[in-house]
Amino acid sequence: MIKVKMHDGHMIDVEVQGEGPNLLLPVNPQPIEGPQADEMLNWGVDPALGRSLIEGLSDKFRVIAFDYEGHVLSAAKPDTLTPTNISNDILSIADAVEAKQFAYYGYSWLALSGMQLAIRTHRLSALVMGGFPPIGGQYNEMLSVTMATHEMSKSTHKITNPSQNGSDEFDWSNVEVTMSEAQTKQFVTLYQDLQGFNDRAAQSKISCPRLCFAGAADKIDYGKRWGDVQVDIVGPLIYRRQEIESLGWDVSVLEGLNHTQAMQAANVLPILRPWLDSKLICN
Repeated sequence: MIKVKMHDGHMIDVEVQGEGPNLLLPVNPQPIEGPQADEMLNWGVDPALGRSLIEGLSDKFRVIAFDYEGHVLSAAKPDTLTPTNISNDILSIADAVEAKQFAYYGYSWLALSGMQLAIRTHRLSALVMGGFPPIGGQYNEMLSVTMATHEMSKSTHKITNPSQNGSDEFDWSNVEVTMSEAQTKQFVTLYQDLQGFNDRAAQSKISCPRLCFAGAADKIDYGKRWGDVQVDIVGPLIYRRQEIESLGWDVSVLEGLNHTQAMQAANVLPILRPWLDSKLICN
């Protein structure tokens, strides 16, 4: 395990496994156990997601795994979680493991962070964005959601288990926020910094091979407490697919899957593994 200093001075653990082309994965290499694992299962998330991805890729790639989301939740950066600082953190990790060139795969906000990284460096050999579109990104909507979440985090009444409405979907009107003010504020900072960002114009700055994917059901209606905001992640991949492909992206839409389901290793690896093989192993 390697420790690397982040932009605010806190350290992050980095695990390297396998040999081959460098692949940076912002995932937790250690399976979660105990009550937290039970809560993740309630949300349909595999507590060993990061480990499953690492094991599915490290036979052909030098996988560089780091739990960046876990890091920012344990060492919150309420005023400094900006795209530039995130990019610098990732580059610091790459430097520490001597990865001059590297591929990057991120999901959701870690996917948009990958695109922010790609427009700031020429060191990427490949970029994969899951659960967030490369154009038509929901930056305004996510700012509204994160601002509402931040306000709710100030409440002293919190529960740990999400409520379900009898289906596979969660009833967002009844879910309570369990993160602290500092934890939620950092995501407000991130999306505030991204207001005015032109993701269409930014495409000219990305030169590496690139893949984006999302579940066909990746559309969330957050309800009244979140300002009745709808976050439509998959919409751009469906309705602007030809445009996205013309900009150099490979596009995949996973039928029947929502945001949480589409990030699970069993659904990601069948797309990610052969695509990386074709772009990195065969070149």
